[in-house]
Amino acid sequence: MTTSQQKHKRVTIADVAREAGLSPTTVSHSLNGIGQVDPETRQHVKDVAARLRYRPSVRAQRLRTGRSHAIALLSSMPAAVSAGASQLGFFTELAMGSARTALLRGYVLLLAPPVDECNPLALLDMDGAILLEPAPHDPIAQELEERSIPYVTIGGRPGPENIDLQHERAAELLLMHLLEAGARAPGLVLGSSGRESQQAFRECYVNLAHRKKFAPVLAEAPEGGGEQAGYEATRRLLERHPELDALCVPIDTFASGAARAAADSGRTVGRDLLLTTRYDGLRAQTCQPPLTAVDLHLNAVSHAAVSTLLELLSTGEVQLSGDLPAPTLIKRASTMRI
Repeated sequence: MTTSQQKHKRVTIADVAREAGLSPTTVSHSLNGIGQVDPETRQHVKDVAARLRYRPSVRAQRLRTGRSHAIALLSSMPAAVSAGASQLGFFTELAMGSARTALLRGYVLLLAPPVDECNPLALLDMDGAILLEPAPHDPIAQELEERSIPYVTIGGRPGPENIDLQHERAAELLLMHLLEAGARAPGLVLGSSGRESQQAFRECYVNLAHRKKFAPVLAEAPEGGGEQAGYEATRRLLERHPELDALCVPIDTFASGAARAAADSGRTVGRDLLLTTRYDGLRAQTCQPPLTAVDLHLNAVSHAAVSTLLELLSTGEVQLSGDLPAPTLIKRASTMRI
């Protein structure tokens, strides 16, 4: 064996046992806190293991305990909507917050960014999962259930195992802001997936139209179409309803397309067409002009999601999570009539 091979050779239980003058079973029990081992012997083993720089085999621990100490962040949102600038924002912001909380609790966070026609569950060994904004009959949710993998949702159906993204509050903030900014005929462009966020925006919009006495004008587009789907839906809406003077487009990828469609229709966003989106991410911030959006406080959301999942893994049930910060409106040039 070469010097390099010796340097990188993994120290095993057998090595520790030989150095400590004990049986491998006694060493294993000492290191894992099990069995009838007197305190002096247990400490002796730990000292020898530390001196030899012994590290336990993660694979062996997995086989012994049945736990991987890994959780995953998953989403069924099509890559056309969630990749690129959107993925660098919403998904990554949640991932960073989730990873921080998970690591502090002794877990590794696995990331499975949305990939069309690919099942991430087939590639991952996890104890539980966090599923972001599942659609009705979500295929990932169905497979998690079939595999008996515990999971919690973010922005899904209300319940103790869901972290509330406060869709209704976000919708009310954006739509009321358009009216307060002077809009008289606001429209709405939604994804057609039926996710909870889209349903909440639709319901809030229709109710507001009734209260404020304006005619509701809305369009839906398939999420899989990405920015181009948002562009085409907006272009059709503006052609059919030239009276529209504002648009709320919750999906930020669609909102980028809506801004392009407005320009191609001879409209100036921020002046004769106000435009808002939900997530205050990279797309909203770099769009021209920058878009009024909502701070969803995703750091607090991700912390709550990981804490709830680990409670579920530990006890088999969860209590209703505490209150999260309310969404905050971030006003930008797209609604300032500059």
